[in-house]
Amino acid sequence: MVINDAVQLTVTVTLYIVSYVFFKINVSFCSVLILLALFATMNTPLNLAAMAIERYVAICNPLRHSQICTIRRTCILIAVIWVAGLAPLLFDWVVFFATESLSFFHSSIFCIHSNMFRSPLLYYKGQAFDILYFSFVSLTIIYTYLRIMFAARAATTDRSSAAKARNTILLHGVQLLMCMLTYVTPHIELALLYIFQGRISDSRYVTYLVVYILPRFLSPIIYGLRDKKFRKYLKRYFVCKPQKVQPALTGNSAPIRTGSVSQTLIT
Repeated sequence: MVINDAVQLTVTVTLYIVSYVFFKINVSFCSVLILLALFATMNTPLNLAAMAIERYVAICNPLRHSQICTIRRTCILIAVIWVAGLAPLLFDWVVFFATESLSFFHSSIFCIHSNMFRSPLLYYKGQAFDILYFSFVSLTIIYTYLRIMFAARAATTDRSSAAKARNTILLHGVQLLMCMLTYVTPHIELALLYIFQGRISDSRYVTYLVVYILPRFLSPIIYGLRDKKFRKYLKRYFVCKPQKVQPALTGNSAPIRTGSVSQTLIT
């Protein structure tokens, strides 16, 4: 998932910078960037759904976790996710090469999906796949996280531990829901264009931040800042706070304090 998000952010940021600096770029180069960006973007909700299933098995069936979640099955699941994310894009490319003329590949366009894949068939195909994937991921998330929440509540009588588990599950749920905005991106963009009429570039930029950047920004918060050891070292290295050093005294050594740092004077 980390590699997938890194690829997705790198490609999408490159795509936006290139598009806004040069405005129009070659169709062949644009097609490669869009393929990589869409592939990584489609994989993210599927990866999170797979992680939700793994957490469900670990918490609700802990004795069978090592038998179910083997390395071989994990590799198979990753391959299935990649195939599921790549299948709609391959269909786009087949229709793209079959319907577009050769001269179009040598032309330059503003690099967005609708400008490159212009066939009406691809629009309806995209709607069908988005509905299918959205239904699968949403049902998986709702089922697994409700079961996990009920299991965590039943397993502990400590209210603080139960509240902590609930908060963690809710944060994961928020991240998953935000990643699922990928499936409704065209509708979000149309809604923004309706609200802010005539500001197409601003609407697309806001959509990019909300759909592609913000869900990835939540990952280090959920998996990092909530960890006590990570917060401890984060405060140590990034918060300017004077620390007192207490040297070991040997013989006739006597500490001399200068500010907040102790120095040892050997007499």
